Amino acid sequence: MKVIISGDHAGMTIRNEVKSLLEEMGIEYEDVGCSCETSVDYPDYALPAAERVAKGEFDRGILVCGTGIGMSIAANKVKGIRCALLSDVYSAKLTRMHNDTNMIAMGERVLGPGLAREIAKAWLETDFEGGRHEKRLDKITAYEAKN
Repeated sequence: MKVIISGDHAGMTIRNEVKSLLEEMGIEYEDVGCSCETSVDYPDYALPAAERVAKGEFDRGILVCGTGIGMSIAANKVKGIRCALLSDVYSAKLTRMHNDTNMIAMGERVLGPGLAREIAKAWLETDFEGGRHEKRLDKITAYEAKN
């Protein structure tokens, strides 16, 4: 698995925690987030990362900003991206099992580093179930293809 990670100025602590987790799990990653504490615009970091996941350069992507909301909205504008805003481990597992998400967003002002690590780990370790969920995703893909 290859993961891209990005974030704005408000997500640096959790981003570093997630990078440590990826290293411990032996997962190859690239961090394309900002390296400053000066306010930046989250779309400038979410959209390029999402485009690279959509193109297949990366299997999955993890985004971090203050709340995760802006990053998830921006990422979901990219065709082929299914980005979930996460704040608990249960949702992290279900969004992989049922929605086959290829990106997640988390908020540093919402989560502590320990919980963010647990969420990312659960999401990375969970597989898509397929089955009845496949037809639902096919409907989303068909809609994207038309619009």
